[in-house]
Amino acid sequence: MKLSIVIPVYNEGQVIKETLTKLESSLKTPHEVLIVYDMDEDTTVPIVKKLQNDLKNIKLVKNLYGKGALNALKTGLKKSQGEAVCIMMADLTDDPKVIEKMFNLYQKNKGVVAASRYMKGGHQIGGPKFKQLLSRTAGISLHYLTGIATHDATNSFKLYPKKFLKETKIESDGGFELGIELTVKAFAKGYNISEVPTTWIYSSKESRFYLKKWLPKYLKWYFWAITHKYQSQSINNF
Repeated sequence: MKLSIVIPVYNEGQVIKETLTKLESSLKTPHEVLIVYDMDEDTTVPIVKKLQNDLKNIKLVKNLYGKGALNALKTGLKKSQGEAVCIMMADLTDDPKVIEKMFNLYQKNKGVVAASRYMKGGHQIGGPKFKQLLSRTAGISLHYLTGIATHDATNSFKLYPKKFLKETKIESDGGFELGIELTVKAFAKGYNISEVPTTWIYSSKESRFYLKKWLPKYLKWYFWAITHKYQSQSINNF
C-alpha cells in the first residue's frame, strides 16, 4: 500500500458520497481510505457501507481514543498502512484532486507535503475573515522566520511519511493544531517540507473557531518552531 488517506467524520451523510466519488476519480496511486467515526449512529456510516460494495479500498474505522477530531486523527494515523498518509476533511473544504500531486512530490523528497492556501496559486474562498487573517499571518511569518518550506503550516490538509508518524509523539490535546505540531516537528527532525497550491472552500458546516480556546494551542507550536530554530543556530555557531 503506497498511500493512506485519513478522513475524520461527524454526521457527513449528506456529503460523503460526493467526497469519496471525487477522491476515487482523481487518484491513480494505489491507496486506502480510512473513514474514522466516533459512534455507530453517525449518518456517515450507512452511506459508506453501501459504497464499500463497489469501493473495496474504503475502510470504516471506529475512534480508538474517545470522541473528537483529534482522537479520530490519531486513530487514523495509527491504523493507516500506507508508506505515506494524507489527512483531508470530509466536507470538500479540501480539494481531493490535489492529493495525487502531493503524493508525486512526496515520492521525490520523502518528506511532508502541505496543501497550501497561501503560496502562489493557492486560494481560500469564504470563511471567517479574522480566522483567515490569523492563519495566513502565522503561516507566512513562520515560513520567513524559520525557513520552513511551506506558507501554510496551520493547514490540516497535509501528507506525511508513515516513518515520521511512527517515530513522533503527538502532544496536541485540542484538535486541528495537530497540523502545525507535526509540521514543525518534521522540520526540526530534518525532514524535507514542500507544498502544492490548493483552493480551500469554506463549508457552512465547519466547526466554530473559539479564539480563546484554540489560539494558545496554535501559538504553542508557532513559538516552539521559532525557539527551536534559534536554539539550533546557537548550538551550530558555538
